[in-house]
Amino acid sequence: MAEAVNSLSGILFIDKPQGITSHDVVDRVRRKLHMKRIGHAGTLDPMATGLLIILVGQATKLSQYLMGLDKAYEGVMKLGETTDSQDADGEIVSTRPVAGVTEEKIAEVMKTFLGDQYQTPPMYSAKKQGGVALYKLARQGVEVEREPRFIRVSEIKMLGVKLPEVAFFVNCSKGTYIRTIAHDIGEKLGCGAHLTKLSRVSIDRYKLSEAIGLDAFEKLDDAGVRAAVKPTYQVIPARVLGTK
Repeated sequence: MAEAVNSLSGILFIDKPQGITSHDVVDRVRRKLHMKRIGHAGTLDPMATGLLIILVGQATKLSQYLMGLDKAYEGVMKLGETTDSQDADGEIVSTRPVAGVTEEKIAEVMKTFLGDQYQTPPMYSAKKQGGVALYKLARQGVEVEREPRFIRVSEIKMLGVKLPEVAFFVNCSKGTYIRTIAHDIGEKLGCGAHLTKLSRVSIDRYKLSEAIGLDAFEKLDDAGVRAAVKPTYQVIPARVLGTK
């Protein structure tokens, strides 16, 4: 990578692949750019795919602004099974019949998740309690009481139903656990559920269609990298940057 690329500063939209952490993505971008000052604005679980905003150089100062934006997801939940992590990466802990669950009932339950509410973070999460990540306690078989936190779901709807699977869309505030929404929908339906697929399709005005795949980014030449890393002023509103 040419020396000129090493001084890059801006925003990079990556389509995160499944099976790696958001930090893994940051590490691979660091190696590609030969830069240490790289961050991201909003974690995605390893199972999840989709839009991950990568901050390069001076743009890392804007992480709090970008992390605070609303996010939209498309996902699939499987009814009739619950897992310890609330998603397909966990171990199945219960199974219940799905008989009697209808599209109408699912839609009715989904509506109850609209608006302002408090959500209890799952044990399998990076949220820290007493300085220790909850997922580390969960792996030790320890479950602790978690303080519910305020979230807002501005839109939630079904995209398709082929029982026991339900495809859905959610637009929500920062810090919302979609797998917890799937789990809680299952509990309200009485059959249980867990998340099997998830893709972040937008972060406020920024769309997944603007993103480049991680593998494709790693293959770019210097000119391609400069084109992919957008100048901050092209992405962030002037009022945030303190300019007119």
